[in-house]
Amino acid sequence: MTDHADRHILIVVENLPVPLDRRVWLEATTLKQAGYDVSVICPMGRGWNTPYEVIDGVHIYRHTEPPEAHSGALAYAREYSHAIRHWFRLARVAWQRRPFDVIQGCNPPDLIFLLALWYRLWGVHYMFDHHDVCPELFEAKFGKKGLLYRVMLIWERMTFATASVSMATNGSFRDIAVRRGKMAPEDVFIVRSAPRIENFIPGPGDPKMRRGAASVMGYVGVIGQQEGMDLLVLAADHLIRKLGNTDVHFLIVGFGPQLEEVQRDVAAHDLDAYFTFTGALYGDDLLAALNVIDIGVSPDPKNAMNDISTMNKVMEYMTLEKPLVQFDLTEGRVSAGNAGLYARANDPVDFAEKIAALMDDPDGRARMGAMGRERVLNDLSWSHTEPQLLAAYDRIYRKMGRG
Repeated sequence: MTDHADRHILIVVENLPVPLDRRVWLEATTLKQAGYDVSVICPMGRGWNTPYEVIDGVHIYRHTEPPEAHSGALAYAREYSHAIRHWFRLARVAWQRRPFDVIQGCNPPDLIFLLALWYRLWGVHYMFDHHDVCPELFEAKFGKKGLLYRVMLIWERMTFATASVSMATNGSFRDIAVRRGKMAPEDVFIVRSAPRIENFIPGPGDPKMRRGAASVMGYVGVIGQQEGMDLLVLAADHLIRKLGNTDVHFLIVGFGPQLEEVQRDVAAHDLDAYFTFTGALYGDDLLAALNVIDIGVSPDPKNAMNDISTMNKVMEYMTLEKPLVQFDLTEGRVSAGNAGLYARANDPVDFAEKIAALMDDPDGRARMGAMGRERVLNDLSWSHTEPQLLAAYDRIYRKMGRG
C-alpha cells in the first residue's frame, strides 16, 4: 500500500449521516485503507447523533439535521443555510486537528463549492463527487423548471468551475461534467456506486418476513417524492385485484419524508395486509430482509433525473441474485442488463404484468438472478470501482504538484 499519510481529505455530505451514506462510507474507508487521513462532515440522524467520533480511523464531525426542503425557495434557503453554517464551523474544527489538502463535496446541494472557494486561499483543491444532477432533481421533485431550476444550473456550473477533478457515478453523469460542466475529460473519473460483495452474500433470509406469501417483492431505499412509490402501490393493486395474484407480499425497507404518505396510500387501496414497512435496516437485518424476497422492484419513474441515474437498490438486488422489475430507464438498463424486466415508462399496469411474468417463471428468475450477480462480480462491484476512486485522487494531487 502506498503511504499517503501526508495527505488529509475533508469529505462534506449534506443529505445523509455517515456511515449511513453507503457510497460516502465506502469512499472514506477505501481512502483510509490507502493511507489517507480522512475527515467527514455530515448531518446527524437515524441514530448517528454523536457530534464527533472516529470509526475505522475516519474522523466524523456531525451537525444537527437540517429540515428537508419539499417546496419553495424559502424551504430550500432554510435547509441550505443551516448546512452551510455548520460546514464552515466544522471545517475549522477539522482544520485545527490537521490542515486538509482536498475538500470532497458530495452533492446535493451544489453549494459545497462555497466552502472550497474559501479554503482555496490556503491552497486547498476541490474534488466534486457528483451524486445527483440537482437541476433535474428539482424538476423531478416539483414538476417544473422556472427560476429555481435556472439558479441550480448556475450553482452546478460554479461547482464544476471550482473543481479540479470530478467523480461521476456513471457515463451519463460524466457526459454532463464534460458537456455542461466544461471539465476536461481527463479530469472526470467514473466512480460507480457499488456494494462490497463481501457484505452482500446470498442466503435464505428471515422466513418470518415472508408473512406466509408464495411470492415476495422487495423494495429498499429512500421513500421520497421522486422514488415512484405511488406507482408501486398502483402496480400492487393491479397485480392483486385485476390479475388475481393474492398470495403475494411487498416488503418495503427504508425511510424517507414520504413514508407516512405512502402508508396512507396503501391503506386507501385496502392493501395493508399485503405490505410490510420495516423502516431502515442495516447490516445483518438488511440482508435478512433482502435475501428473503423473490423479486426486487425499482419503481423510480422515468424523468430527466432518474433516466440518467444509477440506483443503489438495483445493484443490491443483483448482488443478492434477485431478478428485478423497473421502468425502462437508460442507466437502469446499463446497470441491470438481462437481470431485469423493463416496464413501459411510468405505467403501473405494465409494471404489475412484468412482476406477474416473473412470478410465473421460477426458472427464469433463477437465471436472471445468477446473471445479475455475475455481472456485479465481474464488472460492477466496489473492487472494480475502487481503482477509479484512487486514480481520481492521484490526479488531483498531481495537479497540486504532489504526484
